[in-house]
Amino acid sequence: MKKFTVVIANEAAADLQGIYDYIAYELLSPENADSQLTRLEKAIEESASFPEKYRRYETEPWRSRNLRYFPVDNFCVFYIPDAIKKTVTIIRVIYGGRDINKELNREYEQ
Repeated sequence: MKKFTVVIANEAAADLQGIYDYIAYELLSPENADSQLTRLEKAIEESASFPEKYRRYETEPWRSRNLRYFPVDNFCVFYIPDAIKKTVTIIRVIYGGRDINKELNREYEQ
């Protein structure tokens, strides 16, 4: 099976930066921020090997868009695989304690 290409959407890139900034500057732990980002990036890269591995998000309109997600520590990585383009588009990386539906829909309500 050919590995898919990972595409990081702007929102996901901003999420990753926000996670790093929060841990490094608010919690004053740059070493932990580096480690967390490394774990997230490794898991994101691994998702390209088996893009259909993780379960679908069951809430519409995301289910019909084939949105999938997986946990990494206290975070959820949301992505959409595209078998035709052979891409995995990471759309969000959200802290698991947040209101996931609200966070996913926030960009589309504006």
